[in-house]
Amino acid sequence: PALPPGPPLPPPASTLPPGAGPAAIAAATAESYEEEELDSPAEEEDGERSGRARDSDEDTEDASETDLAKHDEEDYVEMKEQMYQDKLASLKKQLQQLQEGTLQEYQKRMKKLDQQYKERIRNAELFLQLETEQVERNYIKEKKAAVKEFEDKKIELKENLIAELEEKKKMIESEKLTMELTGDSMEVKPIMTRKLRRRPNDPVPIPDKRRKPAPAQLNYLLTDEQIMEDLRTLNKLKSPKRPASPSSPEHLPATPAESPAQRFEARIEDGKLYYDKRWYHKSQAIYLESKENTKISCVISSVGANEIWVRKTSDSTKMRIYLGQLQRGAFVIRRRSAA
Repeated sequence: PALPPGPPLPPPASTLPPGAGPAAIAAATAESYEEEELDSPAEEEDGERSGRARDSDEDTEDASETDLAKHDEEDYVEMKEQMYQDKLASLKKQLQQLQEGTLQEYQKRMKKLDQQYKERIRNAELFLQLETEQVERNYIKEKKAAVKEFEDKKIELKENLIAELEEKKKMIESEKLTMELTGDSMEVKPIMTRKLRRRPNDPVPIPDKRRKPAPAQLNYLLTDEQIMEDLRTLNKLKSPKRPASPSSPEHLPATPAESPAQRFEARIEDGKLYYDKRWYHKSQAIYLESKENTKISCVISSVGANEIWVRKTSDSTKMRIYLGQLQRGAFVIRRRSAA
């Protein structure tokens, strides 16, 4: 808007004549004021026109700014739509490549998965090979152990059978010796009698039952180990020279009266030997003492129902010891350290 007119200014000094007084200056000022009053309506009209022009310019600028904002918004929407379309097209293209298997990211991940698969297969094959070797080693080890156990059992069975046969052989020899010692008394001599004709009135003769014939075989009332022990005692007490006359008492060998042998408690329970208030089991190291004051280092190899088998540590030979021998003190068992 136009500013209101101010008070009239004095005329410039160049317009006044030289030497003019105050009256002249006042007159000049009044004339300039009147001229300004005449010019003021025109200036007001010019100011109004310029104000309207400025208002129209401002309206134009506002309209142009609105159009520009609308245009920018449309451009933004178009740009956003274009970006969406581009992105959608890119995703469709990637989907097509994925279906065809040519997508780079898919190929990269597939390569990684393939490497992991091959690595797991290789580890599984290595583990299978390791387990197979371990099973083969265990098989070979078990096979060797089975063969060794079979050979040991075979040797033990052979030794046991040999020992049993040797024991039977000794028993037969002892029976033979006993029969030789008592052979005269066991022989049945026939009685020579004459048979007379029986008279018609004589009763039927009754056979004589006073003398019973000796049995053809010996009936033993003792156990095998007791018989063997008695035979050994007889062999020890038997004189090396036969007497000149068996009927004469002065030639008979003097048999010293044996003192009653000490009895030991010995029994077998649950595969263990209870002897002299101690328990003995299989594979236990012992000392075996006999009546001849011999001391043998042995190991109990097995415990039977009525006897035990011991193995000598010196030559690995086996002996069978009966419970009766342990009870009578024919053999004495002592503990010893396994070392």
